Amino acid sequence: LLGFVPIGIVCLRGRELDGVVALELAGAVAALVFLCLGEGFHRSSYFDVPIVCAALTRVSGMVFVRFFARNDDEDG
Repeated sequence: LLGFVPIGIVCLRGRELDGVVALELAGAVAALVFLCLGEGFHRSSYFDVPIVCAALTRVSGMVFVRFFARNDDEDG
């Protein structure tokens, strides 16, 4: 979980594109953490959370890229 600290720093201090990449990485790390927690607690119902997290991370990355691309077109 300490891996979220440098990712958060990149999200806050980096460029917009670097922030989107850091967001994607944070989603992948979160899905893996949830997957490990589900396996550690031996609960099959806990495996739904990482699946949803992975899918939503992918979609949210596309939404942010679309948003930043639209703002760049309006600025230029």
